[in-house]
Amino acid sequence: MSARNREVIWFEELGRADVALVGGKNASLGEMVRHLGERGVAVPPGFATASQAFWRFIDANRIRDVIAATLDDLGANRIALPEAGKTIRSAILRGEWPDETAAAISAAYRDLCQRAGKPDAAVAVRSSATAEDLPDASFAGQQETFLNIRGEAALLDACRRCFASLFTDRAISYRQAKGFDHLKVALSVGVQIMVRSDVGGSGVMFTIDTETGFDKIVVIDAAWGLGETVVQGTVDPDEYLVFKPLLSDRSLAPIVEKRLGGKEQKMIYAREGDRPTRVTPTSKAERAAYVLSDEDILTLARWGCVIEEHYGCPMDIEWAKDGENGALFVVQARPETVQSRREAGEFRSYKIKSKGRRLVTGLSIGEAIVTGPVCLIESARDIDRFVDGAVLVTQNTDPDWVPIMKRAAAIVTDRGGRTSHAAIVSRELGLPAIVGTGDATQILSDGQEITVSCAEGDQGFVYEGFAEYEVETLDFANLPTTRTRIMLNLGNPAAAFRWWRIAADGVGLARMEFVVSNHIKVHPMALAHFDRLEDQAAKEAIAELTRGYADKTEYFVDRLARGLSRIAAAQHPKPVIIRMSDFKTNEYANLIGGAAFEPKEENPMIGFRGASRYYSPRYRDGFALECRAIRRLREEMGFRNVVVMIPFCRSIKEADRVLEVMAENGLRRGENGLEIYVMCEIPSNVILAGAFAERFDGFSIGSNDLTQLTLGVDRDSEELAELFDEQDEAVKWMIGNVIREAHAAGAKIGLCGQAPSDHPDFAEFLVACGIDSISVSPDSFIAVKRKVAEAEAGGAP
Repeated sequence: MSARNREVIWFEELGRADVALVGGKNASLGEMVRHLGERGVAVPPGFATASQAFWRFIDANRIRDVIAATLDDLGANRIALPEAGKTIRSAILRGEWPDETAAAISAAYRDLCQRAGKPDAAVAVRSSATAEDLPDASFAGQQETFLNIRGEAALLDACRRCFASLFTDRAISYRQAKGFDHLKVALSVGVQIMVRSDVGGSGVMFTIDTETGFDKIVVIDAAWGLGETVVQGTVDPDEYLVFKPLLSDRSLAPIVEKRLGGKEQKMIYAREGDRPTRVTPTSKAERAAYVLSDEDILTLARWGCVIEEHYGCPMDIEWAKDGENGALFVVQARPETVQSRREAGEFRSYKIKSKGRRLVTGLSIGEAIVTGPVCLIESARDIDRFVDGAVLVTQNTDPDWVPIMKRAAAIVTDRGGRTSHAAIVSRELGLPAIVGTGDATQILSDGQEITVSCAEGDQGFVYEGFAEYEVETLDFANLPTTRTRIMLNLGNPAAAFRWWRIAADGVGLARMEFVVSNHIKVHPMALAHFDRLEDQAAKEAIAELTRGYADKTEYFVDRLARGLSRIAAAQHPKPVIIRMSDFKTNEYANLIGGAAFEPKEENPMIGFRGASRYYSPRYRDGFALECRAIRRLREEMGFRNVVVMIPFCRSIKEADRVLEVMAENGLRRGENGLEIYVMCEIPSNVILAGAFAERFDGFSIGSNDLTQLTLGVDRDSEELAELFDEQDEAVKWMIGNVIREAHAAGAKIGLCGQAPSDHPDFAEFLVACGIDSISVSPDSFIAVKRKVAEAEAGGAP
């Protein structure tokens, strides 16, 4: 008998063209089993009931008329939705299996047990509606899934309950909203060997950044136990980000982010009783450990790329790891339907101007800022009291919450990750959300006025009161081409992916110190010489931050390399110029443990900063950690587009000493394509530009410091503010001269700063001098690009 005429069909007989027969979920499983197994993607074996099995069950029990009559009553407002759903579900749950259908399911289950080599093998029983998981029907999870089902009787009961779940209240509402005819939507049941992730781990993977649409990133969420806790958002999972373009080289490990989640609980098999699964707290060791090894992360990411390539679109994938044998499996895959449909070009940029006290922090979903009163709802039983336009604050959401989520201004949850129900639905609805805060329901109160900000990177913040903010619409389409390269200044790794759509020529300035102060927070010398620290409070803070790292210096290297890798990834393969740390001594001293390693200076601006630190016994071991991080970023992670830049290098002798120290730490100019630039911010850099050009591959003009030191004006002095002028003739002479000297020596030269944005005539001056590149903040990019194009068109060389 043809597979199309049978009530039960094995996955290997199915493909993605069979959606009408077995629904999107099961058709996709069949597609992967048939075509991707040979490419290494492991999918647990199983079978699906066809849509005719559903209709045979419905007609054998004379339920079709019940469905039609009940829905007619609902449409005429004679009954409410809960009563309509309950009536239809009850009719299905009372139904008896037609003998032939029951025999076919039972026989297939016995064959599946034989394949698995286990009698009464545990299976996952998943619903797959014939209109679910299609590109235009993206609210997956409308029907039920049952895990750890054993035995023929239990399987038949689970299949019946899957049929009934086609008429949950939320599923009925969803089909009405989408315009699907209820009597033209059937339900297929997928029966799949359970992966023993109850003693391993599981989660969700997207082959696109879920918040920004950056299509070169794989996002993986992971938790201990069965995957329902991740999907339902009842745990704060681990999160891993992997850069796709470098995955083909198996010598590299381009994992750009590893965030340890709380993972307070897990779903496991129940020992005995009516329910096949139960939720239990995780151990301290489980909470402190990552679910996946780096090898597992890279394997899953490669599988994600294979699946994406096969389907031709970004994918939403569920995976599981068997704790008994360590094997990884893909258990579901469907097209991603939010970011992949976002149109390029116009982009709304939000910026907070003034804000109240920070109350709550979590993972940001979306990129907007919203103000509104809190509506705190702890249980789905209380959703009737939701106030339209309020900020919904709750522990976590499930599909029953969707009706009020649609009416919310924003959503804040205690639990969940980027792939949780609350996150997915918020994206679909275009709402900002902050998930996994841990304590929002304890901190925020009903009616409280708050601001929800998802515009500051991958961390979202709730502020007290209504903040002042501005919204700017940026259109990156139809920008002119320029000879002068226009690059970006980026410091915050968390926000780097927001700007991937900008057709910039790379990153002209990535400030290492931003990563150190915000993501590491510890003075590197306090890690290299922890035993010398006498400040007990600092030692305790460092011990807490470095928990999980056998070597405290590895904490610095790991966090710095991964933080910078996000910036390197955002513009790869274009050049990304990373400036080595350029804190002043007072700023270094403010880092945890920093006071013990920094001298007190009267004028830190022209004191112990920049290059002079790198070879000094006071900081040489700290600089070695910076070099280790850069080497890892380039050699182990694969970001060879990274260029290193030395700040505040006062003399040729100092340049030679710094380059020597770098070489000792594995960063030798020219080796493996490494380029090293120097900041041009001191008059000596201009006066001896030719000699500096012999030692460095390029210059980046730091116009603030160069103006300060050329004019002898403290740039922070209010009294002298009117004298601080980057367009002063002396400063322009310096800039014009160093550009000529650099070009004469064959070195590249650019400028990083806001002056070209603020002053069109300054942009014209730079173009006239023949500068190679100008680097500006992302929100100034469009204006500078256009000004430079106008200047070039005006006859500049």
